[in-house]
Amino acid sequence: QVQLVESGGGLVQAGGSLRLSCQVAGLSLSINAISWFRQAPGKQRELVGTIYRDGGTKYADSVKGRFTISKDNAKVTVYLQMSSLKPEDTAVYYCNSPLRIWDWGQGTQVTVSS
Repeated sequence: QVQLVESGGGLVQAGGSLRLSCQVAGLSLSINAISWFRQAPGKQRELVGTIYRDGGTKYADSVKGRFTISKDNAKVTVYLQMSSLKPEDTAVYYCNSPLRIWDWGQGTQVTVSS
């Protein structure tokens, strides 16, 4: 059974940075892709970006150039480095498989003040 634990969220001013972590239990990052998602109040959960088993990444247009996904296979942890944050990045952030097939974790709240 795959378990996902997100952490690292908080309150930050616009233009600031945060690094989120996704601790994964029950699988290997060397053979599985992981995606970051976010859900803002009143909106649907949306894909932020994905890191593939070979380390390649892909991002939503809204975060391209500002967010970077990385991973540590040994620690079975995926990171989301967020820079130049904007108020519209405010959301609860989650990690999951790109196909959203695992149970969701509790997420981590990111709030960007203007």
